Amino acid sequence: MPKINVYLSDELADAVKQANLPISAICQRALEQAVRRVTAMHESLHDEVNLEANVQFSRFTKRAQTIVSLAVDDARADNRPATTADLLAAMVDENENLALRVLRSMDIEPEELKAALAARHARPAEPSDQHYEEALKEALRLAVTEAMSLGHNYVGSEHLLLGLIAEPAGSAGHQLRSAGADLRLTRRAVAAVLAGWAARNETAATPTADVVTALTSAVREQLQPITERLDRLEQRLA
Repeated sequence: MPKINVYLSDELADAVKQANLPISAICQRALEQAVRRVTAMHESLHDEVNLEANVQFSRFTKRAQTIVSLAVDDARADNRPATTADLLAAMVDENENLALRVLRSMDIEPEELKAALAARHARPAEPSDQHYEEALKEALRLAVTEAMSLGHNYVGSEHLLLGLIAEPAGSAGHQLRSAGADLRLTRRAVAAVLAGWAARNETAATPTADVVTALTSAVREQLQPITERLDRLEQRLA
């Protein structure tokens, strides 16, 4: 039977030992459940990518659905497949999503990303009957996987952002990574933003400018040790 290593923090490993938990059985059950959920969501995504019938993605939030629809509509206006660049541009145009807060917390300006993509990547002139380019299909699948890895049963704009970064071939992912949106760093930023947002929603019915500013500061504080470590590594390699 194949063996898969599971790495735990020292604190968690000690707690597991003290509780005398059956690690192998628990991990196997958890992995089986995760595989079933991810497979079901991927199959649902494959079935629901039916633009002619205008079927929405059942696990996507309404905001994520809006972003995908904006990307598809823009591409269809030019009679071409929707691309990862279209999805990122739609994310910026929607303008109210959590993904943009994540990017800004990392000192990445979304409008500049959109402008850079528009300047560097010309749209194909040939018409096509394909709805999505392959890179965008993969980015959407990866968005589902990223959502599941964070323990979420929905796909939001933040997961779309992670999917774009994780997908290696698309122009949007290349532009995001070039701007400093490393996948691990962005995952941490997403987790920090979600945690901060949930905590602040307990004390404020609607997000004020002060709350958003405080949230951004909290995320940057969380990311500071990582950026400092990367700076030191770059200095050593220079």
